[in-house]
Amino acid sequence: MNLKTVKMMKHNRYVVIIAIASMALTSCGEKKNQNAEAKAITKIQEEEKQPTLIADASFSDEMTGKIFHNYQQIRSALTNSDASEAVKASENLVEGLSEGSPEIKSMALAMAKTDDIEKQRELFSQFTQKVEPLFKESITEGAIYKQFCPMAFNNKGGYWLSDVSEIKNPYYGEKMLKCGKVTETIEK
Repeated sequence: MNLKTVKMMKHNRYVVIIAIASMALTSCGEKKNQNAEAKAITKIQEEEKQPTLIADASFSDEMTGKIFHNYQQIRSALTNSDASEAVKASENLVEGLSEGSPEIKSMALAMAKTDDIEKQRELFSQFTQKVEPLFKESITEGAIYKQFCPMAFNNKGGYWLSDVSEIKNPYYGEKMLKCGKVTETIEK
């Protein structure tokens, strides 16, 4: 081997070592970036799972106010994809309902009796249709936001009522939390 070949081999060895070191450093940097991104995503998901504060709208009768409050608890549980919390909120609703509203009570009882989140969401949509006129007739102060997701229930769409204008979709939870729009503001 001549001197030129030996120098070339040493040079190539250095190039390979530098290339490996660069890849290792880049890889570590990417892992740091990935870790930072993962931490940021986790933080956002944790913030979204925090219980939603329920603002109070006022109604002409106490019963409607209780129904609205429990409705918002159920909506929040479904938004967080928490079937057991939706059951608890539905049970609270059933306990608070008078015998004067058997259809509403029956629907709330059905939500309380299932821990299948998709079934709860379907029942919640039906429940929304039943309580919306009650809330519209009885609101005396504050605002209720009628919201709509066009993709819910195999693109048939679904409405819900919220005490805040920000979209937090109860039909998809974190899968599509922001899917939807305000279609009506109900206020007096």
